[in-house]
Amino acid sequence: MFDLDRWREIFQAISNNKLRTILTGFTIAFAIFLFTLLFGIGNGLKNTFAEQFAGDANNAVYIRSGKTAKAYKGLQIGRKIQFKNDDYKYLIDEFGEDIQYITVLLTKFLKAVYRNENSRYQVRGVHPDIKFLEEMELEQGRFISYFDLKRKAKVVAIGRLVEKDLFGKRSALNKYISLDGFNYKVVGVFSDPGGDNDERYIYAPITTVQAIYGNTDYIDNIRLTFKPTMNNAAAISFGKKIGQKLRVKHNIAPRDQSAIRIQNMAEASQGVGQLMFGLNLVILIIGLGTLIAGIVGISNIMVFVVKERTKELGIRKALGATPKSIVGMILQETLLITAIAGYSGLLAGVAVLEYMAPKLKDYFITNPSVSDVLVIGATVTLIIAGLIAGYLPAKRAARIRPIEALNAA
Repeated sequence: MFDLDRWREIFQAISNNKLRTILTGFTIAFAIFLFTLLFGIGNGLKNTFAEQFAGDANNAVYIRSGKTAKAYKGLQIGRKIQFKNDDYKYLIDEFGEDIQYITVLLTKFLKAVYRNENSRYQVRGVHPDIKFLEEMELEQGRFISYFDLKRKAKVVAIGRLVEKDLFGKRSALNKYISLDGFNYKVVGVFSDPGGDNDERYIYAPITTVQAIYGNTDYIDNIRLTFKPTMNNAAAISFGKKIGQKLRVKHNIAPRDQSAIRIQNMAEASQGVGQLMFGLNLVILIIGLGTLIAGIVGISNIMVFVVKERTKELGIRKALGATPKSIVGMILQETLLITAIAGYSGLLAGVAVLEYMAPKLKDYFITNPSVSDVLVIGATVTLIIAGLIAGYLPAKRAARIRPIEALNAA
């Protein structure tokens, strides 16, 4: 393997047959290049789906109200459904054993002021469980508690970017901000994997927001998570039962989907899973097709290469070369060309993906990349195919007698 004279012979053979070497290398490099692009784009689509669901629990159920689309029990069409606190309690009573976390949301857009800094933010009245549904991380202090709800405390947890807007580089913890004229103590600062928008929210106890801004028991929507032990079918059924129960409670037609809207992440995950399976299958088929085309190409070239060198091999045998050394030289040359070409194709594919990444984002392809293990495996497959393709004709050529090899030329 490390015989210097053999390596000299290999490089001399490559130098004397530049066109053949270029064709062999191009076949391998192009196959790996396409393979890398295909799987990189496929992974980019996966990243897009993952990004869409970032920052929210993957076992969440979102419950929103709307207007009725059908008349029912003498009630008119277009009736607005308004959720209240008793809907929250009703869900706990009916489905408490299957609920992991639950919160209500009441949203207000209020002006936040700290000294000379001010801006408008979405202020959300919630229960403490919201931090699990949003998967937020506390950077300072604490989140609102059930004790805060009980005493209707004027406390808030603010997003990292709210702190940056109002306080600059200073800490907001334990300081007071004004929300439309009412002072609130900042008890916590959080970050959120959902991104900048989610870090510009302000969370306050639902009881406080209801009491100060309207003196009402109205809520906008309800969010909950089902127990993680539920399988996908049970989770989908669970979401449908919630919709059915709430329609009965609010005198809504059983098939009226407009009045009570249920968004179940189990259904979304099932749909995304089916889509990704189909996408992976298509990419795999195309990728394997590309790989097989590369294998066929390199196999044909290697058969031709060995046949072309029959005279050379005959002369080597006449000079005392053993069949083993002849086969070894051809395989070593094949390994060198295949490895270099395969790695070049990999580098070219990765470079194109990195260059196109910003533009591909417009086509819902985020951070396209490919697993090193996958591409190396494809390259190794091509190398093995090249070795096999070179070994069989090389072995036959090594057995031929020198005089026959010279006459064959």
